[in-house]
Amino acid sequence: MSDVARTDGAKGTDDSVGTGRVLVVVPTYDEIENLEVIVERLQASVPSAHVLVVDDASPDGTGELADKLAARDPRVHALHRPGKSGLGPAYVAGFRWGREHGYDVLVEMDADGSHAPEELPRLLAALRDADLVLGSRYLPGGEVRDWPFYRLALSRGGNLYTRWALRLPLSDATGGFRAARGTLVDRLAFDEVASQGYCFQVDWAWRAARDGARVVEVPITFTERALGRSKMSGSIVAEALVRVTAWGLRDRLADRLPGRVRRTVPGRARDRGRSSGSR
Repeated sequence: MSDVARTDGAKGTDDSVGTGRVLVVVPTYDEIENLEVIVERLQASVPSAHVLVVDDASPDGTGELADKLAARDPRVHALHRPGKSGLGPAYVAGFRWGREHGYDVLVEMDADGSHAPEELPRLLAALRDADLVLGSRYLPGGEVRDWPFYRLALSRGGNLYTRWALRLPLSDATGGFRAARGTLVDRLAFDEVASQGYCFQVDWAWRAARDGARVVEVPITFTERALGRSKMSGSIVAEALVRVTAWGLRDRLADRLPGRVRRTVPGRARDRGRSSGSR
């Protein structure tokens, strides 16, 4: 059974909701202007959470800054990779590190300030009744700030297309602020995830839903970065369009094959705050 629910979440000041040891995985590439402030805000919001900075050999010194932060605070860790190879592989490396070091909850969060660490307690609270919690910009109560119209239209259009193509009843499958139970990460085949950009977020949310995970969305406020340069590019958008289209076509073809049972979520979510599923 696959569950997709929507909730406003519950407010909290720590991860005392019973989720266990929390690791926030923060991929970086040239984020030296943002990293320290984000880490400080995160530690103020969820003091017991640990941070893993996964740096792809940033030429601006972000990796060296991560090492300095780790040297002075045992809650901060740094993982260095040899070069820039995409968001997806960075998160997979961070997930592996986290599970190897005994963390029970793995959180994805951008380093550029677009995700407010102050909202993390709501995601963790929602995880009490879920396997995967997605921060949604497009649920009632969610918001996008300071994006130009074309970026907002591209994001909303991409999510609508993903919802239709994959029959995945999520308002924001492309978002990158999310929390997952380590047990869910363990049972998903991340070695098979080849997506590089934000398509990685769609890829593994879809895998989780097809695997029968309890998936929950909570509204968040997304704010465009004030410092540094966005990593969004035409190739990232093209990757997502091609992959989502291919997955959707393959999924529909599987429906038509005799003796095949499709394991995916239904095409329409039910009432807010309730679950929807297919058996």
